[in-house]
Amino acid sequence: MHFTKSDIEYLDHVRRLNIMNSISGIKSVNMIGTVSQDGVPNLAVFSSVVHLGSSPALMGFILRPKHEVIRDTYENIKETGMFTINHVHQGIIKQSHYTSAKFEADVSEFEMCNLNEEYLEGFKAPFVLESRIKIGLSFKEEIDIKSNQTTLIVGEVAHLMIPNEAVAANGYVDLEMTQNVGVSGLNRYYALNRMMDLPYARPHQLPKWE
Repeated sequence: MHFTKSDIEYLDHVRRLNIMNSISGIKSVNMIGTVSQDGVPNLAVFSSVVHLGSSPALMGFILRPKHEVIRDTYENIKETGMFTINHVHQGIIKQSHYTSAKFEADVSEFEMCNLNEEYLEGFKAPFVLESRIKIGLSFKEEIDIKSNQTTLIVGEVAHLMIPNEAVAANGYVDLEMTQNVGVSGLNRYYALNRMMDLPYARPHQLPKWE
């Protein structure tokens, strides 16, 4: 199939949404935890988490247009300055997926989706107890993307919790060991299997192509 710009614009809404959400390939899937000033925990699944830098350690995620509906995640982050990123593994796919349902602001997705909160002293945002890799971040900035009114939320890593056995001597995190999953589109989940490790690429050390 070959789609031009005009073809894409005239596709059925759902078909266009599914194609454009899956064409970028398999993405990481995470739950972002926040809490309101009133103490109501919030949890939402995202497939837009990205690494932004290692020094300082920055991560970000994309929020859809804030004017479309109330964004509890955004409001909570702006109020408290904290949020968590919690990896999804094979044992909690369904619970994670259903945090995307549009619950009322005073309803906890943790409770509704059979997940448990976990807190660190001095850090207000909730982690997901069942998650195996958890990241606590402090809000640094938001960057508006004018082309489609989305927003990049940038946070600096304050806490990083990883199982000891999943961290190699060189620092690589074994996502297969933690049974992490990836997602294509909005609701098609994939298991992760490591295929190979390759050396740092240098122009004078290219392999012999078969």
